[in-house]
Amino acid sequence: MNWHRLSVTETFQLLDTRQQGLRMTDAEEKLLQYGPNELQEAKKKSVAGMLLSQFRDVMILILLAAAIISGFIGDLTDTLVILVIVLLNAVLGFLQEYRAEKAIQALKQMAVTQARVLRDGNITWLPATVLVPGDLVLLEAGNAVPADLRITESVNLKIEEAALTGESHPVDKISRVLDTDDLPVGDRKNMAYKGTFVTYGRGTGIVIATGMQTELGRIAKMLQQDEMLTPLQQRMASFGKKLSVLVLFLCVVFFIAGWLRGEEVVKMILTSISLAVAAIPEALPAVITISLALAAKRLVRLNSLIRKLPAVETLGSVTYICTDKTGTLTKNKMYVEELFANGHLYARKDLSSVMPQKEVHLLMLAFALNNDAVEGSDHIIKGDSTEVALLELAREQDIKPGDWPRLAEIAFDSERKMMTTFHAHDNRIISFTKGAPDILLQLSTDADAPALLKQVDKLAAKGHRVLGFAYRYWDTLPESPDSALHESGLHFLGLAGIIDPPRDEVYDAVAQCKTAGIIPVLITGDHPLTAKTIAQRIGIISSDQDITMTGKQLAALDNESFLSKVEKIKVYARVSPEQKLQIVKALQQKGHYVAMTGDGVNDAPSLKRANIGIAMGITGTDVSKEAAHMILLDDNFSTIVKAVREGRRIYDNILKFIKYLMTTNSGELWTLLLGPVIGLPVALLPIHILWINLVSDGLPAISLSFEKAEKDIMNRPPRPPQESVFANGRGIHMIWVGLLMAGITLSAQAWAIRNGLHWQTIVFNILCLSQMGHVLAIRSEYRSLFRIGLFTNKPLLGAVLIAFLLQFLLTYVPVLHSVFKTQSLTLNEFIGVSIASSLVFFAVEIEKTISRKRRNRNFHSSKA
Repeated sequence: MNWHRLSVTETFQLLDTRQQGLRMTDAEEKLLQYGPNELQEAKKKSVAGMLLSQFRDVMILILLAAAIISGFIGDLTDTLVILVIVLLNAVLGFLQEYRAEKAIQALKQMAVTQARVLRDGNITWLPATVLVPGDLVLLEAGNAVPADLRITESVNLKIEEAALTGESHPVDKISRVLDTDDLPVGDRKNMAYKGTFVTYGRGTGIVIATGMQTELGRIAKMLQQDEMLTPLQQRMASFGKKLSVLVLFLCVVFFIAGWLRGEEVVKMILTSISLAVAAIPEALPAVITISLALAAKRLVRLNSLIRKLPAVETLGSVTYICTDKTGTLTKNKMYVEELFANGHLYARKDLSSVMPQKEVHLLMLAFALNNDAVEGSDHIIKGDSTEVALLELAREQDIKPGDWPRLAEIAFDSERKMMTTFHAHDNRIISFTKGAPDILLQLSTDADAPALLKQVDKLAAKGHRVLGFAYRYWDTLPESPDSALHESGLHFLGLAGIIDPPRDEVYDAVAQCKTAGIIPVLITGDHPLTAKTIAQRIGIISSDQDITMTGKQLAALDNESFLSKVEKIKVYARVSPEQKLQIVKALQQKGHYVAMTGDGVNDAPSLKRANIGIAMGITGTDVSKEAAHMILLDDNFSTIVKAVREGRRIYDNILKFIKYLMTTNSGELWTLLLGPVIGLPVALLPIHILWINLVSDGLPAISLSFEKAEKDIMNRPPRPPQESVFANGRGIHMIWVGLLMAGITLSAQAWAIRNGLHWQTIVFNILCLSQMGHVLAIRSEYRSLFRIGLFTNKPLLGAVLIAFLLQFLLTYVPVLHSVFKTQSLTLNEFIGVSIASSLVFFAVEIEKTISRKRRNRNFHSSKA
C-alpha cells in the first residue's frame, strides 16, 4: 500500500477512524483482528535439539561407533578417550550456536513500551503492544515511534531514521501527499516508522501497520533465514564425507581380507577400529576451534571483535566487501570543505587569507550566529551535524557567537526551508537567513541567480550538501518577525559546501583491497551523487565501466538482468533492506564470498546472509551486532582490510595443520595396511594411534596458528571459494609423505624384529618423532626452515620440545609402560629412531626447493 500517496482524509476513511481517535470498543475489535503490536519469533531449535545436531557429522558417528564396539569388546581406555573427544567437540559447537541466535531478541528490545495515544477524544498513555491500525499517536522530541504511521500533523518534526534507512541526518517530516509511486522508505517524508526516534519538534500520526506488518517486522522476517556456511565449514563438510566413505571402505576391505585369511574375528574387529581411528583426524575439530579462538583474540587488538569463530577464516576468502559510507569510509562528521563568496570559490585552507573581506567576514558571522549548535564547558560543540560544521569553521576564524547575542528569530520549518536570526551589528540590527540556495536566491534583490545556481550545481556535483546564506540590515528590531515581511529583500552572501569527508586511511585501504583481488562496493541510504563522489575520491569507482545504481533503478530490473550487471556495479544508493539482501544473494550466486558492513536495523538481514557480516561497534544498533559475525570496534574500513590480512594468514595456517594432521593419518594408514601385506604384525595399537593423533600432533598443530603471514599474502587474489583442502599439491603431499613415513616405519619394524629389539616401541616413536620433523618443514609453503629461522615461531618450537619430552617419558617411565604397551629403548635404539625420524624433514625440504625453483621459473616466464 502506498500510504504516502493518500491524503490525511483518505487515510482516515480507509482505516475507519476519526479526528478524535478510535473508540475503545473499535480498538479492542481491531486488536483481535490484527494481533498485538510486537515482533514474532520463528520456531526456534530447543537447547536439546541444538546439542543433538552437533552429532550429525559422519566422522563423529564413525568415532562413536568405534567407541561403542571397543566398549563391547572390553577395551574401555579407547572408548573413554574417543567419547571425551566427541563430547568436547559437541560442547564447543553447541556453545557457538547457542550464542549466535539473538537478533530477534534485540529487535524485540527496540519495541517501545508506552505510547501517547488519542482515543475517544482523550489523550492517554498505552502499552505500544495494544496499538492498532487507525490509532492516532502523538509524537514529540525524545519519543520512539511505536508503529508505522502516516503523519497527519508536523510542527518542525524531525525523525532519526539512520537505523532503518541508513540516512545520516534526521529527516524533516511533512503531512502533505507525496505523488511518486514506490518511493524508497528514506524518501517517504510523510511517514514515520516503528523503531525510529523523534529528535526535534512534535507531530501526530495515524497507525497504518503494527507488529510484523511494519517495516521493522519485515526485517524481522528476513532475519529468520538460514545462515550461509563459511568456506571452511563447506570444505570440511565435503572433506568429512569423502574421508568417511574412504574409512568405511578400508575397514570393510581389511576386515573381510583378514577373515578370509582365517584371522581371529575379535582381533580383526580391533584392528579395523584401529584403522578407523588412524584415518580420522580426531584432533582436527578441536585444533581448528582453538586456532580460530586464538586468532579472534589477536583480532581484538586490531579493533575487530569476532562473534562467530568461523568468521575468522571466512575473512581470508572474501572476494567482495560491500561497505556502508557514513562513518566507515567517511569520518561521520560534517565538514565545510568549500565556500563561495564575493564571486570566488575558496577551499577551507585558503579562508584565513580572505577573512578581511567584508562579505567573507559577514558569511562567517552568518555561519556562527544563524546556528542552534552550542559549545559546552568541555569545548565540544553539540547540535545538528551541519550546524556543528558551520560553527567549527567560524570558531577557527575567531568568531565568538556570544559577542552578537540573538535578539529574535524566525524558526526553521520544512515548508519554508529557511531559518532567520536577528542580532545587533554596527549600531543597527542585522538578520541572517540560512536555507536552500534556490529559495534564498528568489528572495534576494542583488543576486545573479543563474550564475549562482551554476555554482550550486558545481558544489553538488562534488557530493556537497549546499547551504545558502543572505543578510539584511534593519533600523529597529521587528516586534513580531514574520517570514513574509522579514525574509525578503535580502542581500545574498554566499554558499557553503558541506560534506562528510573520507577518512584519511581509507584511500590506502581501498588500494590494498584491489591489490589483494578484493572488490569494494559502496552501499548507502545517502543521495546517489554524494555516494558516487565519495566512491570516486577514494578509488572504489576507477573507470567509466563502473556503474552507480539507485534503489529505484534496481527495483526495475528482473533477476536475470541484475545478475548480468552485478559485477560492474560499484555504488548503490537509496536501497531498501530487501535490496541489500538481493545484492548479497546475487554476488553469492556469481560464486563470490561477500563481506557486508552495516550499522542499522535495516542492515541486519544482509549482515546475517553475507558470508561475513560486519557490524559497527560505535554507531551500530544491537540488532546489527547480534546479526553480524564480526564487530568493528572503531567503525573503520581500513580495519576490515587488516582483518582480511589476518583471515588469510589464519586460513593459510589452517591449511598447514590440515596438511600436517592428514599426513600423520596417511602415515598411520599405510603402516597398518601395508604391514600385514608384507607379512609383518600390526604395528600400532589403538591407544598409540590416539596418542599420536591427539597429544603428539595436537600441540604442534595449534602452534602452527602462530606462524607469521607469507610475504605475498596481500598481493595475491583470494583463494577460489570452490578450492578443496587437497588442492595445490596438498593431497599429493599427504599421500607421498605418508608413504615415506610408512616405508621408514615398516623398514625399522622389520629390522627390529629380525634383530630381536623392542620393535613396537621403535615403530611408535618413529611415527611420533617423524611428525616433529614434518611440522618444522611445512611452516612455509616455499621458504626453507633455515631461511625462516628456528626461533621465529617460539610456541611451535616449544610444542615440538614438549612432544619429544612426552615421548621420552612414555618410553622410559615404567608406570606408563602398562598403559601404552611400551618398553625402554637402549641408547643405540633411540639414536636409530632419531636418525630414521629426521629423514621426513629433509625429504620435505628437498620438495620445497624443487617447488620454489619451479615457481620462480613460472614467475619469470610470465613477466617475459
